[in-house]
Amino acid sequence: MAGPAVMLLGMLLFALNDAMGKWLVASYGLGQIIFIRSVAALIILAPFLWMAERKPILEAERPGLQLARVVLSTLELFCFYYAVMYLPLADVMTYWLAAPIYVAAAAPFLLGEKVGWRRWTAIALGFVGVIITLEPSSAMFTMPALISIIGTAAFAFMMLSGRSLRNTPDKTLVLFQTAGAGLAGLVFAPFDWTPLTSITEILLLGLLGIVAMSAHMLVNRALKISDAATVAPLQYTLLLWAVVFGYLFFDEVPRVTMVIGASLIVGSGLFIFFREQQLKKRDTVLPSVPE
Repeated sequence: MAGPAVMLLGMLLFALNDAMGKWLVASYGLGQIIFIRSVAALIILAPFLWMAERKPILEAERPGLQLARVVLSTLELFCFYYAVMYLPLADVMTYWLAAPIYVAAAAPFLLGEKVGWRRWTAIALGFVGVIITLEPSSAMFTMPALISIIGTAAFAFMMLSGRSLRNTPDKTLVLFQTAGAGLAGLVFAPFDWTPLTSITEILLLGLLGIVAMSAHMLVNRALKISDAATVAPLQYTLLLWAVVFGYLFFDEVPRVTMVIGASLIVGSGLFIFFREQQLKKRDTVLPSVPE
């Protein structure tokens, strides 16, 4: 039970990080938050990088794709914190949890992976869930909703790039995306910088990076001590925590359409995940056949 317990704790910390981010963006600039968050995360990551080999960092595979992944991860981060400024936490989390569905839909075209009718059906239902969550109306075209879709798309393509960078160690990928976000935050911070008047404010902003980095480490650890089929589905507990934290800290009550859309998204995502796991086991014995 160690793997599931570590993964659940990691998801709790991710949800806590998201709730803290929503609270902080109400008082501080977006670039400022991301810059300080990244610096704090790099401080936590530094001892692990110091003990690791330098070669995977200095000679990382496919530099162009590494750079594209950094750009996508930075865009995704900015979009997320912008979205939570204006939308309920559970709504934003629902959009982001749809990313694996986008990955499954894009994989046949970008990675040449075979997808059969079962997964295409699940993908279609997942997209229906996204549309229901958006509530088909003029509200679909508000800036926060559009930014959310852009952010989830960036997150999905970041996940796709990760499939092509399997030989790059997790620490290296996290280092690149954290440093990239920090540099972008530094560029934009002067435009909306809020003066920090106490050490407490600095610690609160830094805590955001510490919590996020701790969550990343816990998730990576869970995937090392348990198989993915056991722990990966637990990522959907993020939605539960988003509802709880949204209600407790921001008086947000989930909309009926959000609940229906989220149910379709979670159900579709779980089906796609377990179907892919099933096919991987089958392909170890039989040639690859589209299901």
